[in-house]
Amino acid sequence: MIKKIVFFLALTSLLYACGPTAPVAPTIDVNAIHTAAAETVIAEFTQTARAVPPTSAATATEAVTLTPEPATQPPQTAVPTNNPFESTPTQILCDDAIWVADVTVPDGTQMTPGQDFVKTWKIRNIGSCTWGTGYSAIFAYGEKMSGVAEPMTGAVAPGEEVEISVRFKAPDNAGEYSTYWRMANASSVPFGENIFMLIVVR
Repeated sequence: MIKKIVFFLALTSLLYACGPTAPVAPTIDVNAIHTAAAETVIAEFTQTARAVPPTSAATATEAVTLTPEPATQPPQTAVPTNNPFESTPTQILCDDAIWVADVTVPDGTQMTPGQDFVKTWKIRNIGSCTWGTGYSAIFAYGEKMSGVAEPMTGAVAPGEEVEISVRFKAPDNAGEYSTYWRMANASSVPFGENIFMLIVVR
């Protein structure tokens, strides 16, 4: 019996001597680590929530007022103040005249050197004043050709037409000659458009 005990002790010692000298590292359980980390984070959140006082939030009975955004309006187009189809009245002058027609001596009429003749134009009073004594045609520019206006014989109201005559003498030299005249009032102030004549001396 003693031999058996001794043999068992020797065998145990031998096995202990042949065994590993360093302790075997335990196997790491990864799931256990994740679980422990999650529990730690939850515990920290719980402690933080207890430390911070709750903020006031709108209760269910509070009405939330929303200000509606203004509706987008289409851009307004500026309305022109001037109607393009509406004529703007022009100022009517007291004295004004326009040419209507050539009564005698059409433009391009041939004359002999030194010939006397009378040129007559028809014009219209488009002013607001009546023409009377002192109104007459006066020379404006070009060849005067010794022109002398004949006096007016009566009054010419606004809108009426009248014939104005000037006595001329053709130049002595051959060529084309033109002359321009205008109406003038009693103060010798010219007005209205020019009236024109062209003759040919041969």
